[in-house]
Amino acid sequence: EYVPDIIAFIERIIGKGLAYESNGSVYLDIQSFKGKGYNYRKCVPSKGDTSKADIEESEGALAASSTEKKHPNDFALWKNSKPGEPAWESPWGKGRPGWHIECSVVASDILGDNLDMHSGGSDLKFPHHDNELAQSEAALGVKQWVNYFTHAGHLHIKGLKMSKSLKNFVTIRQALEHHSARQLRMMFLLQEWDKPMNFSDQTVEDAKSKEATFKNFFQRVKALMREDYLADPNGVGFRKKEQDHALLELLLQTQDEVHNALLDNFDTRTAVLSMINLVAEANKYLQEVGDKPAVLLIRKIAVYSTQMLKVFGVIQGTDDLGFPLTDGAPGDVETIAKPYLDTFVDFRDKIRNFALSLPKNDPSKTFLLSACDEVRDTSLVEVGVRLEDRVDQSAIWKLDDPAVLKTEVAEKENKIREQKRQKQQKRLEAIEKELSSIKPFLEKLPDEYFSADTYELDDNGIPVKEKNAAEPLAKSKIKSLKKEQAVYKKNYDKVVKKANGDIPEYINALEEELSELTLDQ
Repeated sequence: EYVPDIIAFIERIIGKGLAYESNGSVYLDIQSFKGKGYNYRKCVPSKGDTSKADIEESEGALAASSTEKKHPNDFALWKNSKPGEPAWESPWGKGRPGWHIECSVVASDILGDNLDMHSGGSDLKFPHHDNELAQSEAALGVKQWVNYFTHAGHLHIKGLKMSKSLKNFVTIRQALEHHSARQLRMMFLLQEWDKPMNFSDQTVEDAKSKEATFKNFFQRVKALMREDYLADPNGVGFRKKEQDHALLELLLQTQDEVHNALLDNFDTRTAVLSMINLVAEANKYLQEVGDKPAVLLIRKIAVYSTQMLKVFGVIQGTDDLGFPLTDGAPGDVETIAKPYLDTFVDFRDKIRNFALSLPKNDPSKTFLLSACDEVRDTSLVEVGVRLEDRVDQSAIWKLDDPAVLKTEVAEKENKIREQKRQKQQKRLEAIEKELSSIKPFLEKLPDEYFSADTYELDDNGIPVKEKNAAEPLAKSKIKSLKKEQAVYKKNYDKVVKKANGDIPEYINALEEELSELTLDQ
């Protein structure tokens, strides 16, 4: 639908003497363009004149022979179509638009003669954006068609630029099968937007770690806000003055750091890391001051962090504090759930504390503690409640997405299973090594160490000469053999001690354990 506009746009450039027709194609005349005071290659000015490789990259399939253009740097605005290619009627014959012209025409038609900001990948600086600028400024008669360009860095997969040719292409939809949208947004925020970004297990895990830091802090603050701190006349102000003032100062400092970072080329990485540091210090503060925190100061830090994460697109919804439970979840769920969960958690605390006070061998102890663990790790998880037991304090509850909690429980169980498997594997290898070292001691006692088939032995079983030999053994040889026997006896005694005097029974016990471990594997 824009082909007539494209043709009219090109005719304006020709009318100004800045383009020419050649063999049914039209080219921008770079030398004439420069001669009228325009600058060419603004996005990559350091490159100087365009090389042959640049020209081939610039026009690709549209590249023409050097005889068709006045100067090798000239690029196509309109290209004569070959048989079978798309074609439209034009004053220069049937042809098709050049690679860059459509962007200039559509943008100028919608946005006018000047664009405040234009974006694209870093690979589009030249030729695409440089040529866009040249043809637009030539047609519109302006020396600056775009005020600002933002060129984003490429996405790399494990160190290599993502591309279909390398078969390392990952779509957003595929990434979302393994990671949440929030985690991916956090990952992008932790990168410099105009530099190459590496998508790897390490960068994703870093983003997940930062997300968890914010989430745990928000949940901790919500739990703090649920307490009746206003009932204490001294519960609102600064009761730990030195620590309180230091934390307030850090909040003000962080706000300045975040603001300045965003003014400095949208440095979201520095901004997020400053916020993470603030949250870490707030957590440390809560640990140090115990039951006397400046609650409203802590809430102020949480609200500020929430607001900034909303600006960054990490948090959606209208809640003024923390991540929403699930997409579209009402903001007052915690208020509704509070009295019920408080009552239940208080009851469970009493049961758990009673169970902990029971003797270790009391069967009721194991039963009650198992029941408390099951309701924490299974029943409450199903309804989106995270319950955290604390030493010498009541348990704390936090609301979360059931899917997230189930994933965490599954990962925890997998980790425990893997640790158990590794422990079993080490034990299995240790038993096999032990058996291989012990079984030889079943073959002979220390007093039977030397065989009569090999040596003639004295009354103490010590060799005096080799079987059928004419000469007796040298004294040095006999001494060496005695030493060898003494070492064997010493090791034999160690095995006997380890086996409680019964090596065959010890070996049987090891083999039974080995069989059980092999079945578990």
